[in-house]
Amino acid sequence: MQKPQEEDSPEPNDYDESVSNPEIDASKVRVAFFSDSMPERNGAGAYYYDLAGQLEPHLEKLEIFQPLPRKGQDFLSLPMPGDPSQRLVTPNVFRVRRGYKKLNPTIVVAITPGPFGLLGLYLAKRSGAQFITAFHTDFEHLARIYWKPFSRWFANGVLRTINKILCKRSATVLINNSKLQSDVEELGAPSIEVMGTPLEPAFLNTPMVAAPPVVTRICFAGRLAPEKNVHLVIEAAAHFPDIEFVIGGDGPLRSKLEASAEKLSNVSFRGWLKREELIELLDNSSFLLLPSILETFGTVAFEALARGRPALVSANAGIHDWPSLKDGLFVISPDETLTEAIQKLIKLPADTLQKKAFTARKAAEQLNRDTIFQWAEVLARYTK
Repeated sequence: MQKPQEEDSPEPNDYDESVSNPEIDASKVRVAFFSDSMPERNGAGAYYYDLAGQLEPHLEKLEIFQPLPRKGQDFLSLPMPGDPSQRLVTPNVFRVRRGYKKLNPTIVVAITPGPFGLLGLYLAKRSGAQFITAFHTDFEHLARIYWKPFSRWFANGVLRTINKILCKRSATVLINNSKLQSDVEELGAPSIEVMGTPLEPAFLNTPMVAAPPVVTRICFAGRLAPEKNVHLVIEAAAHFPDIEFVIGGDGPLRSKLEASAEKLSNVSFRGWLKREELIELLDNSSFLLLPSILETFGTVAFEALARGRPALVSANAGIHDWPSLKDGLFVISPDETLTEAIQKLIKLPADTLQKKAFTARKAAEQLNRDTIFQWAEVLARYTK
């Protein structure tokens, strides 16, 4: 496959993740993240997995306390809204306390409103460490999508109570979508920081590949779940028989979606993708689709921009809050169908798409770097 030839297109491996900001000194920060999500299993899990490797060199020490695979029945075990394959479980308190004591953190960050998040708050207050909360997901909205009225009422009551406990006891609350600001203010946040999103370095360091000159393949990647609106991708595929639509990911709707696409020869499913497989899928596609009804940020669209591919994203996604990324993003307007939005894109000249995408590639590099510096600065500012 050929490298892009534009003058301003990035050369392979031109991204230097070792760059530091001399104005930020977080070298004395020891941070403990508490998450009820497993690494890379959902958006929040992937966020901190991607963040940790790039942030840790700026700190004294970093550790993520989260569930580990284990056998047996947990005393508390509830499905997570939007991902019934994951469950809220009781932490192994002895394991966590041993690790916490060894780390002796100066600051604790609770990522999720579950048992691990609450344990992080308890240990922080007991040890005298500073405490902040990261509010990534509107779990109440997810519960409205997935659960029946009584279950939804009960779950939302519990989630809201826990979120209030965490937010009111935080020095600040971190969000990655400004639309969440009013929500966390209602929950009692004393101050708010709007944080960027990091990238897995492989998306920046893997040699770039030129976009195909003609639109022959379009892709979707993500959980095959109701909030992702994947059925719209299949409906759109029926209108473009000469274009291949590749759907990467897994989830509760996979069987139903595969059945609905049986008669379409231009739709294929790839299942759950490792990072290198996602990079390959993006590199071999002209652009990415993300027609979700709920998308706090839209990390896969950010990853597409990092690979020099435009992304067609629903208007509600939080990624639109970042003006620096607008050159690689196209919006699915509320008053148009996904088919109509795709039609607009495939009519654009190939060089127009490529130019916009590679401009956004540079913006993706910068936002990733700025995000690491921002985290280092916030942790240093609030640490004890």
